[in-house]
Amino acid sequence: MTKPTMGPALAAAVALVLAGTAGADTIKVGVVAPFSGPFAMYGKQFKDAIDVYVAEHGTKAGDHEVQFIYKDTGGPNPDTAKSVTQELLVKDGVNYLAGYTFTPNALAVAPLVDQAQVPTVIFNAATSIITTKSPYFVRTSFTTPQVAGPLADWAIAQGIKTVVTSVTDYGPGIDAEKGFVKEFEAKGGKIVDSIRMPIATSDFSPFMQRIKAAAPNALFTFIPAGPPAFAFVKSYSDNGLSAAGVQFLGTGDLDEETTLQGLGDAALGIHTSFPYSVAHESAMNTQFKADLAKVDPGAVANFASVGAYDGTEALYRMIAAGGTDGDAGLKAVLGASWESPRGPVSIDPKTHHITENMYIRVVAKDDKGQLINKEIETIKDVPDLGLVSK
Repeated sequence: MTKPTMGPALAAAVALVLAGTAGADTIKVGVVAPFSGPFAMYGKQFKDAIDVYVAEHGTKAGDHEVQFIYKDTGGPNPDTAKSVTQELLVKDGVNYLAGYTFTPNALAVAPLVDQAQVPTVIFNAATSIITTKSPYFVRTSFTTPQVAGPLADWAIAQGIKTVVTSVTDYGPGIDAEKGFVKEFEAKGGKIVDSIRMPIATSDFSPFMQRIKAAAPNALFTFIPAGPPAFAFVKSYSDNGLSAAGVQFLGTGDLDEETTLQGLGDAALGIHTSFPYSVAHESAMNTQFKADLAKVDPGAVANFASVGAYDGTEALYRMIAAGGTDGDAGLKAVLGASWESPRGPVSIDPKTHHITENMYIRVVAKDDKGQLINKEIETIKDVPDLGLVSK
């Protein structure tokens, strides 16, 4: 892999600042995320999760005090992400970076991270290629092929033989489609149509009619959480696909916990694959949810908060082992394993991406009448299928 480069003036400035922080008792971590605008929920979830981890483990990693510095991108803004990352490196003198919700933002900062040699923990951005863009990237979230592949295997096991794929037309959606199709066709399944929907789509009726006309056993979708997911699920119900026997399969972005209740009864019976459900039954998840409620009584645990919580675990391990020596810190986390609220996880030393369980879930109601993602099957120790297959 050819390393991206930054200008010599910036490289010299970063080197000077980092040299000046060597031996300092306080290790600075810059967290880049949207803290304003329509995606501000991610920044809040990241910060809440960091606060939970610090409340549980203290403010020191090894012999080092840890200080978090937060910077706002406002959303999927590569130029802003690059600008605030540069500010963190040069002005604030951070020793580690973290956050990065969106793929374009993560890709934009790769040259800076690579040249500065600052370990960077990706809390969310889910396109497979990200961790190939700098050897200093480590990711604690998931990738869409990692999620979609096991769902394809499960679909085959349920007797589903024909599928229409319908995904949002950008990096994660295309990744999800490729991951599902590869596994589904390898096991003998047939894709009868492939639909890529513009990211700004709000009316899904034409796509639903096209899916219905193809008469597949199921549809597979990736669509971002929030208003598009509401509209897609409602359109599936309103256009009679469920009544026509077309099963609904998707990645867990669609019905993640902060938006699940808003989907309403139209979501009942939807099957998704994801590495985390707030309904996951474990002592650690129970504790995580309780501690999150102490930090923010209104918070809902979801994939973003768990990705940030485990990302903070990775940061503490790196800081304890390496201090200001990023290479030593990075070495300490590659191959590391621990128990997470989502289950057992580890960092693949080759791909720098998390290996984790994938859970097949069905939307159901709990004993209080609330919608939940009920786990019905566990696929253990799934790597990033988008990278290991290359």
